Amino acid sequence: MGIKILVADDHAMVRESICFLLSNEVGLEIAGEAEDGRSAVKLSLELKPDIVIMDIAMPILNGIEATRQIIHDMPNVKVIALSVHTDRRYVREMLKAGAVGYVPKHCAFQELVNAIRSVSSNHTYLSSEISGIVVEGYLHGTSEEEGSAYSILTPREREVLQLIAEGKSTKIIARELFLSCKTIEWHRSQLMSKLGVQSVAELVKYAIREGLTGAYL
Repeated sequence: MGIKILVADDHAMVRESICFLLSNEVGLEIAGEAEDGRSAVKLSLELKPDIVIMDIAMPILNGIEATRQIIHDMPNVKVIALSVHTDRRYVREMLKAGAVGYVPKHCAFQELVNAIRSVSSNHTYLSSEISGIVVEGYLHGTSEEEGSAYSILTPREREVLQLIAEGKSTKIIARELFLSCKTIEWHRSQLMSKLGVQSVAELVKYAIREGLTGAYL
């Protein structure tokens, strides 16, 4: 049996291209496709892939939070980030979330194949560019992490904030997260208090600035 792969990317053409190319590789099998982070989590639980190829900038639930949830529920699943983003912050948070591979989208396709085969053998795979970023981050310490959304907010608060920033109503957010409208309103109040902002518009600006919402990444 081949290595079962779930591909999560919100751009249909990119997702389909990756699936087509990977399906032609010996020993690799496409288990499914996801167009957003929430679907990636759901399909991971249903399809039980060996590897998830995860974009970071996705709607509803970004790739970092999706990775965190998948690894929490299915620690044996290997997640490889495939993203246009190579900023130290994204690399750091994806690795903290549990990803064991990180490949920039501008790399050659063969590097993704190498990453898949490497992590399937229980190795960590970082492209040379990403390795350099990780080392640089280590050498400069973790001061830049202080004050970020990932240090200030809880995972649930980040989920709620992303959906608010994407223009979802309280009712829709409540339905999406299986919570009551009152709970969502409480989270919104907590977000404003923690971040020291007075309006939803300011929350949206913060979410964009922190890269929490795929709609603007």
